[in-house]
Amino acid sequence: MKHSFNKIVIVALGGSIVHPDEINTVFLKKFKKFLEPFIKKDVQFVIVIGGGALSRRFQSAASAIVKITDEDKDWIGIHATRLHGHLLRTIFRDIADPIVMDSRKKVPRLRYPITIASGWRPGWSTDYVAIQIAADYGASEVVIAGKPSHVYDKDNMKHIDAKPFNELSWREYRKIVPRKWTPGLHVPVDPVGATLGEREEIDAIVIDGRDLKNFGNLLRGKDFRGTIIHS
Repeated sequence: MKHSFNKIVIVALGGSIVHPDEINTVFLKKFKKFLEPFIKKDVQFVIVIGGGALSRRFQSAASAIVKITDEDKDWIGIHATRLHGHLLRTIFRDIADPIVMDSRKKVPRLRYPITIASGWRPGWSTDYVAIQIAADYGASEVVIAGKPSHVYDKDNMKHIDAKPFNELSWREYRKIVPRKWTPGLHVPVDPVGATLGEREEIDAIVIDGRDLKNFGNLLRGKDFRGTIIHS
């Protein structure tokens, strides 16, 4: 399976990759080096970063003391993504926009090789943010670079017979995920983002973000392993 990109690549980078239990500096060093040859080819990247373990740790701490609302859980998660966003912007300081996009259109146009984005508002995950950015800046697709290597017909962590899809439509995808967003929901693309992707006709390419060799094959238009969700 192959895919061709234009000059803007939107990546939803899983927080669970950057910050599984502690900050994964080994991965971040590799990721920085990984992007260099693509940037030299004048490709612009928007990297939308998730909250990872930092988000879950603070949500769990608050829940252990008081009963908290889903909105507060989301805000904790959003601030975790913002901290991760500033970490990434610092790592890519020489080539990244100094502004972290923490709200829609905070960056009017893409001026730098890399732009970092975080969570925006309660009610959706950074998947939604990535798809909205793609729609706003004229990209046709987003790369969902988290831990799942594919979309499966059921939870592959619970069912050893779960079957991966190479491709499926947004309509088909929405039938196998919950209809509503809840904080911490573990699906390749959240339900709100899936609805937006279908409406805006933005494709989502689900890959294992830890496998940089496969990620490179995808960006170079070579055969890659993953799932394409299309309109």
